[in-house]
Amino acid sequence: MLDLRPVGYVIGLLVAMLGVAMLLPMIIDLLDGTAHWEAFFVSSIVTCLAGGMVALSCHNGRGDGLSLQQTFLLTTGVWLALPMFGALPFILGATEARVVDAFFEAMSGLTTTGSTVFSGLDELPRGMLLWRGLLQWLGGIGIIVVAMVFLPELRVGGMQIFRSEGFDTFGKILPRATEISSRISVIYITLTVACALAYVITGMSPFDAVVHAMTTIATGGFANYDSSFGAFSVGTEYVAVVFMLLAALPFVRFVQLTAGSAKPLLQDSQIRAFFLTVAVIVTMLTSWQVLSNGLGSEAGFRKVLFNTTSIVTGTGYASADYMQWGGFPVSVLFFAGLIGGCAGSTACSIKVFRYQLLFATIKTQIRKIQHPSGVFTPSFQGRKIDEDVLSSVMSFFVFFTVTLGGLAVLLGMTGLDFTTALSGAAAALANIGPGLGDIIGPAGNFATLNDAAKWLLAAGMLIGRLELLAVYVLFTVQFWRA
Repeated sequence: MLDLRPVGYVIGLLVAMLGVAMLLPMIIDLLDGTAHWEAFFVSSIVTCLAGGMVALSCHNGRGDGLSLQQTFLLTTGVWLALPMFGALPFILGATEARVVDAFFEAMSGLTTTGSTVFSGLDELPRGMLLWRGLLQWLGGIGIIVVAMVFLPELRVGGMQIFRSEGFDTFGKILPRATEISSRISVIYITLTVACALAYVITGMSPFDAVVHAMTTIATGGFANYDSSFGAFSVGTEYVAVVFMLLAALPFVRFVQLTAGSAKPLLQDSQIRAFFLTVAVIVTMLTSWQVLSNGLGSEAGFRKVLFNTTSIVTGTGYASADYMQWGGFPVSVLFFAGLIGGCAGSTACSIKVFRYQLLFATIKTQIRKIQHPSGVFTPSFQGRKIDEDVLSSVMSFFVFFTVTLGGLAVLLGMTGLDFTTALSGAAAALANIGPGLGDIIGPAGNFATLNDAAKWLLAAGMLIGRLELLAVYVLFTVQFWRA
């Protein structure tokens, strides 16, 4: 029989830690002299007690590691439990959000999606703005650990190709997670501090710098203003571009770099492909702006660079309403959001390495057609690609496409128009943030959507953030029989 105690123990501890994190925005509101600190205090007490009691009740089932079955449950269970409790300050605090809106916002934060149902951000208490930033920052570091420890071990979406890259595999998931998370945490915090300092230098207030640094490094996209990055200076946009790009790189490469080895970072084909993709899209859209709209200024280039980087990395910031650029740029940005950053980063979506594996497979098949008697094997970064990796990647593409279509259809059944339904499904599943159209585009938000659509989108965020298969496997009979 499946022992749920190790799963409950870890989830309980993480929920309790989330409750402790609520004390930070409480302190901010106390210092500001607002009464909203009470919402964080009550939420913290409830969250700590609930998490602590679950952890204590499951303490006797604690072990040195988790089975694959337990790990699948833990991976999904964490991203269900944390948004439930992370929503409490939104319900009890200044936003006084309904349950569906609060859960949507918390899920969007922890999955680093960046879609929001809140407007009037400029008037919200600083504690609430900090909480939104903290949710994304915690979710960002959490997803790195999931991507580098759990998904490779679970053989999800081809991630097993990174199984032994940069870290030894100990065979027990939790001990390995502890070592990786400790190393990653140092890099993650260092990048956040550097980003915050750079924002301050370019004119941001210290508070805005801290919050936006957290959501930048998490490639989350929550901002403190309704106008997102349209409220900041020219230099701030360039700083954001640099750190969004850094956050979309494999964090294991930063660990290797700090250990004195720059070679893996410089020779990683995934990184080169990622930068090439961004450069090509920026060049295309800048050329379009010059030829079609006559916009050849530095400002035009900057807006294209910033918004392209934001969409490709899945950050979701906006410094302009790119819906006004024309049909071609909007179409390009839609598909750019389905590319994503590198594996093992805070970036989202399909990821560059999967496209590399797909193209390598297509190239091999074409060569086999041209030379039937030849023997050709697809490779990635100089290594032969195993059949199970190829099968896993192809399955991911199929599941992603089917899920995207299915979610869009379900959203359409709730009454949304085609553009809103399709782009909303893509924004949720690829964890991009804004969609397309007048409602959920860069100049709007998700507040006016019906409740059914919001629940569906929240589910899409969870499924997309955990690479689909880690969630879908829970709905198979074989999983529960194992």
